[in-house]
Amino acid sequence: MANLKTVTKKTKAQSMGMHTEVLTGKTQQKFFNPDEAENFFYWGTHEVDFNKRTELDVKDMDCKIANNKIDRLMSEGYGTIVIKNPQGKHSLGVGILNKLNLIFEGSLGYFGVGSIDGPIVRVNGRVGWSCAENMMAGKVVIEKNAGSCFGAALRGGDLICKGSVGARTGIDQKGGSIIVGGDAGAFTGFMMQRGRIVILGDVGINLGDSMYDGTIYVGGKIGSFGSDAIESKMTSDDISWLERKLKVAEIGNNFDVSKMTKIVAGKKLWNYDALEPTEKKGAI
Repeated sequence: MANLKTVTKKTKAQSMGMHTEVLTGKTQQKFFNPDEAENFFYWGTHEVDFNKRTELDVKDMDCKIANNKIDRLMSEGYGTIVIKNPQGKHSLGVGILNKLNLIFEGSLGYFGVGSIDGPIVRVNGRVGWSCAENMMAGKVVIEKNAGSCFGAALRGGDLICKGSVGARTGIDQKGGSIIVGGDAGAFTGFMMQRGRIVILGDVGINLGDSMYDGTIYVGGKIGSFGSDAIESKMTSDDISWLERKLKVAEIGNNFDVSKMTKIVAGKKLWNYDALEPTEKKGAI
């Protein structure tokens, strides 16, 4: 009897180094009917009109009052809200689960626009630590620089910084895209699980340390690779995706993406507990 060989065709995402893990022993259950998609919504969200615009001066407000004001304006149908005088306040614009155009005329402090799902945000200044932490969907554009832990635990959407970012950018990233026009600090992509990170400039030491999956692209110099992070070959799919994303991000005009370095997980840590002691030393 002839031997039968099973040929598994890679998806486009897998050929680019994305979510290559083979999940076995799992079952899938159906919880929602796709035909009822119009009934899926967050409690407390509002119907807004993007052409209905207003301004909110938060100079004399703390973050709780300011965030409540933003929610109240959305309940009144405002789809474009300009925040005046944010003055580096922490935790502004967090937890917004609405479609919304949100513009900050100034800089934000720590944990700005975290846990959002849907808004388009533009910050005409800088941001502190952990900007857009746990972001699920939408687009956030930072015109200047960002602090450490930029996009921590990001789950979806596009997070863009036109300047440089600090250490641990994309730590524990679970999806979406982080795009940086300048440099990035040490441990960028630390414990990354899914998604993509694009750094047009240089990046610090321990890039992609302990990354589980996902893809990192670097245009400049790399300080050093972290544990289990390895270089991979750029493909035509990588190049076309990068060209499209940089255009959407409004950065990197005429940047030659074909010369970028692509980094993926070496997968030695996938079964770390099963390794022999000598093998563990080699993996880390």
